[in-house]
Parts: sequence; C-alpha cells; structure tokens
Amino acid sequence: MTAERGSLTRYCLLVTGLSYGLMLGSQLADSALQQLPASIYVIRLTPLLIFLPGMYADRLRSFIWLCFVCLLYFMAWVERLFASPSEAVSIVGMVAVVALFISSMMYVRWRARELKEEGKHA
Repeated sequence: MTAERGSLTRYCLLVTGLSYGLMLGSQLADSALQQLPASIYVIRLTPLLIFLPGMYADRLRSFIWLCFVCLLYFMAWVERLFASPSEAVSIVGMVAVVALFISSMMYVRWRARELKEEGKHA
C-alpha cells in the first residue's frame, strides 16, 4: 500500500507542477491578448509565484494556501468563460485552475499521510 501511495503522491506532484505551469502560461497569454500593461502582469502572477519557493521545499502549507488562491482564479476564469465561451485561453485557464486545485489538494492529503506514517515508523 505504501508503494502505491508513494506513486500516487509523485503523480499528483507532477500534475500539480504541470497545471501550475499551465496556469502561469494562461495568465500570461490572457494578459498579452488583452494588451494589458506590465504592472497588470505582475498583479496577475504574483499570487501564484508567492507559493513557488514553498512548493519547491515541499511545504504542505504552501500547497494548502495555493488551493485557496486557486479559488480566486477560478472565479475570474468562470466570469471570463461566461463572457467569451469559445475563447481558447479561457478554456485552458479553467482546465488549468481546476487541475491545479484538485492535484494540489490530493497531494496534500496523500503527502500528509506519508509523513504521518514515516513519523510512526521512525
């Protein structure tokens, strides 16, 4: 069971990383398509980039807070999808934020269990 859980954890971390990159890319593409000033780029990307060092250090608290921030991006993408439902950037952004939220949430769950089991056996 532990080997299976470890592979699930690694898979979730991989999906989290890919969806995180896709989320950053969709934010950049959306800003570029709207021809927004550079200051807006910073405002849109900073909430995501704040968690990058904690994610790299495998701090579960960073992943948890990333899930909360994803909800804000989710609301923005839903609004954007209703405004222009056929726009590819909106669809990709929505898929990215949903994938990021779910994979981060599941990573926290499974990694916390792993850490708890390691604590019992140590």
